[in-house]
Amino acid sequence: MNRTAAGLDLAPILPWWLLAGLAVLALLATGLALWRGAQGAWWRAAAFCAVLLALANPRLREETRETRPDIALVMVDDSESARVTGRAPRIAAAREAVAQRLARLPELETRFVTVPEGGTQGTRLWSAMEAALAELPRARLAGVLALTDGQVHDVPADPALGAPFHLLLAGRPGEVDRRIRLLEAPGFGIVGRSVEVRLVVEDLGTPPGQAAGAARLTIRRDGQPPRVESVVLGREHSVTVPIERGGPSVLELSVEARPGEVSEINNRAVVTINGVRDRLRVLLVSGEPHAGERTWRRLLKADPNVDLVHFTILRPPEKDDLTPLNELALIAFPVRELFQVKLRDFDLVVFDRFANRGLLPPLYLRNIGDYVRGGGALLMSVGPEFAGPTSLAATPLAQVIPARPSGGAQALAEGAFRPSVTEAGARHPVTEGLPLANHDAEPARWGQWYRWLRTEARAGTTVMSAPGAAPLLVLDRVGEGRVALLLSDHIWLWSRGHDGGGPQAELLRRIAHWLMREPELEEEDLAARIEGGTLHILRRSVEAGPPPDVTVTAPDGTASRQPLRPDQGGRAVRQMAATMPGVWQVTDGTRTAFAAAAAANPPEIADLRADEARLHAAVLAGGGGTRWLGTGAVPVLPDIRRVSAGRDAAGPGWIGLRRNQDHTVTGVSATPLLPPWAALPLVLGLLLLAWRREGR
Repeated sequence: MNRTAAGLDLAPILPWWLLAGLAVLALLATGLALWRGAQGAWWRAAAFCAVLLALANPRLREETRETRPDIALVMVDDSESARVTGRAPRIAAAREAVAQRLARLPELETRFVTVPEGGTQGTRLWSAMEAALAELPRARLAGVLALTDGQVHDVPADPALGAPFHLLLAGRPGEVDRRIRLLEAPGFGIVGRSVEVRLVVEDLGTPPGQAAGAARLTIRRDGQPPRVESVVLGREHSVTVPIERGGPSVLELSVEARPGEVSEINNRAVVTINGVRDRLRVLLVSGEPHAGERTWRRLLKADPNVDLVHFTILRPPEKDDLTPLNELALIAFPVRELFQVKLRDFDLVVFDRFANRGLLPPLYLRNIGDYVRGGGALLMSVGPEFAGPTSLAATPLAQVIPARPSGGAQALAEGAFRPSVTEAGARHPVTEGLPLANHDAEPARWGQWYRWLRTEARAGTTVMSAPGAAPLLVLDRVGEGRVALLLSDHIWLWSRGHDGGGPQAELLRRIAHWLMREPELEEEDLAARIEGGTLHILRRSVEAGPPPDVTVTAPDGTASRQPLRPDQGGRAVRQMAATMPGVWQVTDGTRTAFAAAAAANPPEIADLRADEARLHAAVLAGGGGTRWLGTGAVPVLPDIRRVSAGRDAAGPGWIGLRRNQDHTVTGVSATPLLPPWAALPLVLGLLLLAWRREGR
């Protein structure tokens, strides 16, 4: 729209400083004439004024202006807290009503900006507004209208915009909300010990005199039966969690709802605690010294988390060289202390080519068997002694050994061979993916061994084999414990690099960690984890065949059947969206796994009340107003007016948008009011009158 504006201005012929000097001289001359009482002093003053006015060159200036419409910025909150208890439909209806009202106002453009979910940083309304303001001229900003619940987490210390800021709140005054606030939630815990989760249950929006009381807190862990504790509102409460196994444990905390609260979303909290083992205690008992004796010692000593107790049998009982015991520089083998008193203090017992020559009475061997059945771990690396009369397979310990020598004296086999990973071993995490192992029809490319034991496997899983598919490495679960049997004493050749060597350290590390129940080496396992809003399901099994479907139960109780996709090494996987916060349960009918989905935006759900406090400073800085949209289907909107700059921008029942009158000048014309042809006669006339008056 084009408009014309007229006004007076000055275009001086001389510089202003020179005009000011001439004015001072004229004033002095006039003052002197008046002091002397000259008759024509006033006419002389009028002539001086006419000269100065002519030199100032007054003009009538006319501008043709193209006015530019002002801009109203409407911020629409679409965050998670703005979608609870029917706020989203109310905000959407208010958006349409605001658009209709603003469209009726002249010379006003409307721009809508949707404030999306802010990731993990809460509602970023101010950042979205600053980004929108960067694309429009501030001189045209008539004001900002924010349709929100007031839960904004990026308001700056100085929120002044230079324009009115109006807050239209979806909700109702005086809302209340109950929440669980975690003070300390450890991510790790030592197996066999307990950790404490510190929390506080708070009622937000409750008057101070009514904030006391108690609430019931329900604690669930990995699908176990829940336990209920009473917590005092507003006070710190500790939940003791015993760490019973390695790997992640999911703890779900929920507090009973408060009558009339906004939402129960923040009445729950989920904590994942990863169980780790403290320093592992390992007992290594070596038989007579042999070339590979130090293999196990080096492996176990290299791990800083292992406390190793190592004994080597240098002097068997039957050896009698008549040397007095007080002259022997040997430590007596503490049989009773190790295998009766402190046996269960060890996480792993290793027998390396140990022959039973009367050192361990049957009672202690039965103790070892009971230790394994009760959850202990036994590793046996055997050689020729396993086929002889002193073999541990001929003792009460045979009940937990997964293989026995076969062929009598012919059990010991000698000859060059390369160990092979069996079909089951290719799916077992102990041997799956070993470097240079046999794969499909390709033979193994690691170094050769030269001795093994012919045995008859009676239990467990054979993961490595010798010539003729003879068992070479057998892994077994006995009761609550585990047993590994390595039927060759030539693995040390790999550590020496013989014939190219092999993955000796990696294989022995995996065997030891499997025996000590490291979660990542479980061969029959179902695991679930949530990352980036995606549920990752992993199932492992040494059994061949297609994996079964799993049942996934969401935190709200919704169950769905999900097929698994076969992967390498006995694995089957599945990924699916998991945006709902809480505990997700996955089961294949035999095993059950749990995964914790924390709130996608913790600051967003920390307080779900509609509240004006966070944006109050911005409203005051811009002279705007705060209005509630009500709780009905039709929002209650104030009248929207245009106001001049400097006037109030809000009042009872209305809010205002500033009229900036921003424009672009498209044409200018200037007409001198005292041109030279008129100024000269005027000045000469006044001087003539002054001369005549003074000449009388």
